[in-house]
Amino acid sequence: MMFEDRADAGRQLARAVDAYRHEAPVVLGLPRGGVPVAFEVARRLRAPLDVILVRKLGVPFQPELAVGAVGEDGVVVVNRDVLASTRITDDQMHELERAGRAELESRAQRLRGTRPRVSLEDRLALVVDDGVATGATARAACQVARAHGARAVVLAVPVASSRTVADMKRELDDMVCLDTPYPFWAVGQVYRDFGQVDDAEVVALLDRATWAPDTPDAPEPVRDPGPGTPREVLIPAPGAPRPLAGILDVPTRPRGLVAFAHGSGSSRLSPRNRRVAQVLGDAGLGTLLLDLLTDAEEGDRSLVFDIEFLARRLVATCTWLREQPGCRGLPLGLFGASTGAAAALVAATDAVLDVSAVVSRGGRPDLAAGHLARVRAPTLLIVGGHDQAVLQLNRHAQERLEASSLVVVPGATHLFEEPGALERVAALARDWFLTHLTPSVETRAPVAGRHP
Repeated sequence: MMFEDRADAGRQLARAVDAYRHEAPVVLGLPRGGVPVAFEVARRLRAPLDVILVRKLGVPFQPELAVGAVGEDGVVVVNRDVLASTRITDDQMHELERAGRAELESRAQRLRGTRPRVSLEDRLALVVDDGVATGATARAACQVARAHGARAVVLAVPVASSRTVADMKRELDDMVCLDTPYPFWAVGQVYRDFGQVDDAEVVALLDRATWAPDTPDAPEPVRDPGPGTPREVLIPAPGAPRPLAGILDVPTRPRGLVAFAHGSGSSRLSPRNRRVAQVLGDAGLGTLLLDLLTDAEEGDRSLVFDIEFLARRLVATCTWLREQPGCRGLPLGLFGASTGAAAALVAATDAVLDVSAVVSRGGRPDLAAGHLARVRAPTLLIVGGHDQAVLQLNRHAQERLEASSLVVVPGATHLFEEPGALERVAALARDWFLTHLTPSVETRAPVAGRHP
């Protein structure tokens, strides 16, 4: 993938994160090169734009190794492992912090002037850069954003090394990256124009970002605006230490319901699934994006790949969903991605749940191999043409599924990040659900015993 310049990359990245529009995000550009990209993202999302200023604190005798970082308003992030292994004294650490703050204050004055920093308290921080190589600066920026009180931190970049993406996704609520070229040698390799960005350009872009409030008094997002608008929900689940988090969007007269089960390393905030949910919602289907694991449970790798456990959670969640206002008696579909697709297939075998259709995006049906023969719901398997290993797994699964169809999206990889690939997935899912879910609630009587 090639970008003409940072503005072009920003416009393409903005489309990929459009699903975050309803989360009232604050867009934070890493100066200097990340700000032109962030400007385009903020303009599309109509979100406040600010810079996120961080100064890495390098070990005195090994400056490329960061022991921490400082941010504005006295925020300090310390890497305890590095601190312990390098045996930096308290006096040395204080001197690093002092020097880092002095440089940070000087830079803030140059770029922001008298403009106040946009508050991140209980907001979604969308950190944007023009690309990441090692990810050290971006990682520090995300840590500082969380320390400033952000309830969720998402990193969005046009390009990164695949290794960095894999490493950083474990630390973030989500990461959006348009391209991971191989071989990767520099961020500039995907830009035709990768000229230097100076402070004056950063200041000018911040001055032009007048479409949204950029003060700490920006209004809070509406949490429960009523039918037809996504809202955050908490879902009780048996055995869960706390309620599961979800995003529910039910139109006034829904034609059916679709629950989403994402794969490992993703979340209900995934822009890919949210884009698909938006397309389904536009077609009159209610959607529920949910996290089947709590924050504390996500660190337990045994649970992440315990498909039976995840399926039980999904069944319990769908049972709750059907009790919500406007949802009783509606036909149910399941949309699963990666490992979430395996959980959806196992959940579809629950007779009481009575699932009407299943769609798998880049799924791992092999993880549900012992249940495939018992899946009665019509199942659509969508796989990228360049996702060869997963394609083979889905071909084997199709042979065992009673009613299924396999669609290969040419040129697409596992995450369907290529131009037009995700739009194809969304259209396929929409048509499948509209075909197999009953058109309206009036034409389908509730099944006795469906609501235990």
